[in-house]
Amino acid sequence: MIRELDQFYMNKEEPNRGCLLALRDIILRQDDNIAETRKYGMPCFCYKKKMFCYLWTDKKTDEPYILMVEGKHLDHPQLEKGTRSRMKIFRVNPEDNLPVETIETILNEALALYR
Repeated sequence: MIRELDQFYMNKEEPNRGCLLALRDIILRQDDNIAETRKYGMPCFCYKKKMFCYLWTDKKTDEPYILMVEGKHLDHPQLEKGTRSRMKIFRVNPEDNLPVETIETILNEALALYR
């Protein structure tokens, strides 16, 4: 039986499925206080029960991205604000190798806001 949290990932086609699962692992291994839940149909990662980031795919391009809840406090050149006032996104090309160091840098900058 597939857990409800896993359903989101299993419903995706490759290469997005593998990319999103790898992003999930990267996020979860940053801190023991990060837990995964589901909000608005998306995987949501909370740090000590406070929403921290989400995983989703762009409606137009179908590319995965990490949505940083407190993005307005993060100043990283690869984060996109778009029309959002609070959140920023980090796009990931599922065809390329994941930029793990960049992702971990962004996640740890965000975690510093919660710690």
